[in-house]
Amino acid sequence: MNKTGSSFTLHGIPVSRGIAIGRAHLFAPAALDVQHYLVPEEQVENEVQRLQDALATVHRELQTIWTDLPADAPAELGAFIDVHALILSDPMISEIPLEIIRKRHYNAEWALVTQIDELSAQFEEIEDAYLRERKNDIGQVGERVLKVLTGTASKLPEAGADESMAHMIVVAHDVSPADMLQFRHGAFAGFITDLGGQNSHTAIVARSLDIPAVVGLANGSTLVLQDDWIIIDGDAGVVIVDPSPLVLKQYRDLQQRLIRERKKLSRLRKTPAVTKDGTPIDLMANIELPEDCATAMEVGASGVGLFRSEFLFLGRIHAGRLPTEDEQFESYRKAVLAMKGRPVTIRTLDIGADKPLHHADETALNPALGLRAIRYCLAEPQMFLTQLRAILRASAFGPIHLLVPMLAHAFEIEQTLAMVAQAKAQLREAKCKFDEQIPVGAMIEIPAAALALPLFVKRLDFLSVGTNDLIQYTLAIDRVDHEVAHLYNPLHPAVLQLIGMTISTGAKAGKPVAVCGEMAGDVRLTRLLLGMGLREFSMHPTQILAVKQEVLNTDLGRITAQTRKILKAYEPEAIAEAVAQLREM
Repeated sequence: MNKTGSSFTLHGIPVSRGIAIGRAHLFAPAALDVQHYLVPEEQVENEVQRLQDALATVHRELQTIWTDLPADAPAELGAFIDVHALILSDPMISEIPLEIIRKRHYNAEWALVTQIDELSAQFEEIEDAYLRERKNDIGQVGERVLKVLTGTASKLPEAGADESMAHMIVVAHDVSPADMLQFRHGAFAGFITDLGGQNSHTAIVARSLDIPAVVGLANGSTLVLQDDWIIIDGDAGVVIVDPSPLVLKQYRDLQQRLIRERKKLSRLRKTPAVTKDGTPIDLMANIELPEDCATAMEVGASGVGLFRSEFLFLGRIHAGRLPTEDEQFESYRKAVLAMKGRPVTIRTLDIGADKPLHHADETALNPALGLRAIRYCLAEPQMFLTQLRAILRASAFGPIHLLVPMLAHAFEIEQTLAMVAQAKAQLREAKCKFDEQIPVGAMIEIPAAALALPLFVKRLDFLSVGTNDLIQYTLAIDRVDHEVAHLYNPLHPAVLQLIGMTISTGAKAGKPVAVCGEMAGDVRLTRLLLGMGLREFSMHPTQILAVKQEVLNTDLGRITAQTRKILKAYEPEAIAEAVAQLREM
């Protein structure tokens, strides 16, 4: 029985869909509230050695885990373990805590936690949600070392003959990618964590494993007891602890229905995405790693609509060495070859000018409005040229579209195109092959861009609407800030008008328009976007089949009038009601 003695509900961030029902298995973290004491002068080097030994032990553990990766393990796991190994090797973790021991005489645990807290605070200042989540990776690496130092290392129970293990739900403060490897044995039905967000490694791996998960529960792990019954609603982001028999039965029925629906969806893999009236729709995949292409191909993606190149730069942030041109080229080439002739849209580096990347002395007061994305790239022309050359070189192996984030001004577009031309000239001089006609497009994610589209369609080849940032900038809210997250509303009339304007302007100019934000993968909004004229959606691969089913059941002729009505509406209730009616047509 839980601490409250009765059923209660927790609300978090849904990151992997589905229903999971089972008993809670508490996965205890290393105690970050470690002992704090000063080490006598004569014991300092012994303490330094103790921390060095722990670091070496974790290095060996990660290497063993990586070597023993099962053949069917998602590619994300190996990549994330590599990132953890890089973090562990970084002087910020491997050397500075040793200096703290020597200078301040802190014990090893105290020195390590002191440095982890400092690094986490730096990452907390980063505006980009995806990069900000990397602070959790630092914490996970630190916890692994602390478990060795304190002798508290523990393992998840292995799946065995006891069938009940297949219905266990992990409840944790956080779960590292290395620990998640144990989910591959089918021992667990789902998991919930206090930390994490949509872009955390935990979330990415959860989606790749297709395990229902809710993260960002704040203090969920302190409220749930071992063996409590738990229901995870991965669609709503709801966790029900100790549900009543009636609620349990309702969710079991829902779970069975979802399983049946998923089996039906799997039959759609090779079915072309065409509406009832015969209009073909491109359903593309968003990826973080070249290895994600395998999943995209499995679900029949038309191509990659968004390759987030930021991942190639992670793990180098604190190491002080950006990926080389050849390293980037190999990743892009691998993705292009894996898609077997289907187009791959690569977004240029989309991060901000925060301390961890360029070691500035000061952090911008408001990074969201500062030197980020294309602004940062244009301010660092050599870094930008390196990435452009790598992308261009990969275009010799298959169709690549070059996507530029956060453009707002005509001069930014012109400077970007000039940089692309310069990169092409350098490759010609080096006699490197590339696609001379590579399409160059813009992310429409700033309201100013959506309101000045003639600047874009005149100069560029295609547009891609980044709904996540467009909504945040339009409504002036940060969706990862829990105090204002409730204001994040894709159906706000201003947001809908900006998206509708972008799609219609692109169509009139004969320029393709895609949507690559979260809205593209939300089946509740598929018909609305189709009615607006959208013909290219890009989403996480796991969402493609559900969206395809919605496309196959849609008659564009029947929904056009209703969509026009929605775009003219301003009252929230009227919009929500009209969108719901759209799904019934």
